[in-house]
Amino acid sequence: MTRIVLLEGDITDQEADAIVNAANSALVLGSGVAGAIREKGGGSIQAECDAHGPIEVGEAALTSAGDLAARFVIHAAGMAPGGQVSDESLRSTLQASLALAEENGCRTVAFPAIGAGVGGLALQACAETSLEEVRRYVEERGAESPIEEIRFVLFGEPSFRLFEMVNDAAKVEAQMRRLRERK
Repeated sequence: MTRIVLLEGDITDQEADAIVNAANSALVLGSGVAGAIREKGGGSIQAECDAHGPIEVGEAALTSAGDLAARFVIHAAGMAPGGQVSDESLRSTLQASLALAEENGCRTVAFPAIGAGVGGLALQACAETSLEEVRRYVEERGAESPIEEIRFVLFGEPSFRLFEMVNDAAKVEAQMRRLRERK
C-alpha cells in the first residue's frame, strides 16, 4: 500500500524517483518551485522542456532531473503562463503526474504545494484538494500501484503545519465515519 508522507523542506533536495514541478503549460521554468529546479538542476531540464513543447493545463510532462538527486522531474501544468491554478486543474495535474510516475516505474514521488505560490491558490484549498486526490489514488490503486511513497515536501513550517492539520482532520473524519458505521 502506498504511504503518504508530509515533510518540511526543499523539494530540490529530495532523493526520490521523481519530484514534481509546479509548472505552467508552456513548460518555462520561471520562479517558485520551477525556478529552484532550474537553478539547482541545471539548464538541461529547461532544454528538455523546450524540446517537449507546451502541454495543456492539467497535463504533465517528464524530463530527466539534471543535477538533482531525483531521477526525473514531472512537470505538472496547473496553469497557463501568468494564469492561476484552479481546483479542477490541480486535480487533473495530480492525476496526470501520478500516471506518469507509474508509467515510468517510480516508487517514490515528491510533490510541492502545487498552485499555492505563483498559481494563486489558497494554501488550505491546495492542501485539501491535494491530499484528497492522493488519498483517492491510494484507495483506488491499492496494492496495484508501483508507487510506494508519495511525499508532500512543503517549504516552511507554516505550509507543513497547514498540510498536517488538513491531513489530521481527514483522518479524524474517517475514524468518526468508521465508528458511526459500527452502530
